[in-house]
This record gives sequence, structure tokens and C-alpha cells, in this order.
Amino acid sequence: MFMELLERVGSHIEKQDTFWGKSLSPRLRLAITLCYLVTGDSYKTLSYGFRMAHNSISLIIPETCKAIIAEYLKDVLASPTMPEQWKEVASLFFNKWIFHHTVSALDGKHIAIRCPPTTATTRDSTPLCSWR
Repeated sequence: MFMELLERVGSHIEKQDTFWGKSLSPRLRLAITLCYLVTGDSYKTLSYGFRMAHNSISLIIPETCKAIIAEYLKDVLASPTMPEQWKEVASLFFNKWIFHHTVSALDGKHIAIRCPPTTATTRDSTPLCSWR
């Protein structure tokens, strides 16, 4: 996955070498950005891990994030504009997850849900809604 991402955004984040020094490789720029996005560490902490000045990291991360967004915007974040397209998305979502009238879902937060007292039950009197 890293190599695929590097292949797509590498040309956008590549810099030219200068008289004063060599530029950082797109691979390193992407690695720093992904470490920041995954761990949420501060620029200072990342600077120790990558042996690089935190002010350099503070420039690399926003540039790389903008390049990722620009590259994947049409592929990932495209949303339907016509009612028929929305119906197709809802149909695909139903076929995969068996949820009617749904076009998307968010993940990451698990909430304990208790069945309401008037919940329908099966033959053996277990509630149909069994999330806990």
C-alpha cells in the first residue's frame, strides 16, 4: 500500500537538490507524514525519530497531505450528484451490509446499545436486537 501511495504522490512531493544540499526523498517525506497521521505524535517527537529539524517536518507534512488529497480527491471523495447515482450507492451498500436506505457509514466509535423494553423477540424469547 505504501508503494502504491508513493507511486501516485511521489512526483508531487519530489524536490530538486540545491547547491546547499540534497533534498529529502519522496519516500522519506511520505513516511514522515504517515507516521504523523497514524501516531499523532508532535513534530518534536517525530524530529527525534527521523533525526530531522521539527521546522522541516512542519513544512513536509502539510505539503504531503495536500498532495495526497489532490491525487485521491476524484477517486475517493467523489459523491453522487444525481438521484439515480445515490440509489445505486444505496443498492451497493444494501447488497454488502444489508441495511436499507443507507449510503455510508462511519467507523471508529463503539457504543453500547441496550434494547428498548418493547423490543420484538424471537421464538425462544431472545431479543432481536442483541447489541450490547
